[in-house]
Amino acid sequence: MRFAGKVVWITGASSGIGEACAYAFARAGAKLVLSSRRDEELERVRRACACAGEHHVVPLDLARTETFPSVVNDVITRCGQIDVLLNNGGVSQRALAVDARADVERALMEIDYFGPVALTKAVLPSMRARRAGHIAVVSSVMGYLGTPGRSTYAAAKHALHGYFDSLRAELWREGIKVTLICPGYVRTAVSDNAVGPNGEKHGRTDGTHMSGIAPERCAAAIVRGIARGREEVIVGGWEISGIYLKRLAPWLLSRIVRRMKFSVGTSDK
Repeated sequence: MRFAGKVVWITGASSGIGEACAYAFARAGAKLVLSSRRDEELERVRRACACAGEHHVVPLDLARTETFPSVVNDVITRCGQIDVLLNNGGVSQRALAVDARADVERALMEIDYFGPVALTKAVLPSMRARRAGHIAVVSSVMGYLGTPGRSTYAAAKHALHGYFDSLRAELWREGIKVTLICPGYVRTAVSDNAVGPNGEKHGRTDGTHMSGIAPERCAAAIVRGIARGREEVIVGGWEISGIYLKRLAPWLLSRIVRRMKFSVGTSDK
């Protein structure tokens, strides 16, 4: 098994892509550390994993970065080391830029950008001491482009790309790998849990996500990409073509995006 005996820490592990990754890594032989804010859901996921008794539940709030050093010390005490950190936790957005409250935008950046960065920095000293480890972060197609209703979310994902591309360039001599993961639409509750202009829950699944790829397919691509040491993993349906249009024909992508409709109170089609 590709990850036999390896300790893999997954944030946002209580549902969606994180949950699917937990099952996939467990099948690949990994010993898991499962984190999110929802203890009961984490326990449900742990029990459903292969070799459930080998895995640990560690509650974590990505907005409370001051707790990370002690949480990391606890994980290392329990598990001995951290071989893979999969920064998957986060929250999406459904709000026009002109309507989004500043405090809501800051909170979203705290969870989607500063949280993964702070957790990575808390984990890195132990990896550098061993001169081994793998940092992975779930970004999005939005790490390459922006669409209506996602301004702050896209900004956070763009920021992740800049940070972790730079981090990779700094750490490669120390044997530490960095992988950026860019999913398109995946059938999860991400749009249901997205925040509106005032921080309210979106409360419904958009059509684009209902027709997205299965989280199991996304997780398989993530596990495979990390196992192969890929710098980037892109997985999804037709929407990932936007990444290539951004590179090769940005003018065409701009025209397409301008025609995308977004209005508060309606789901994306």
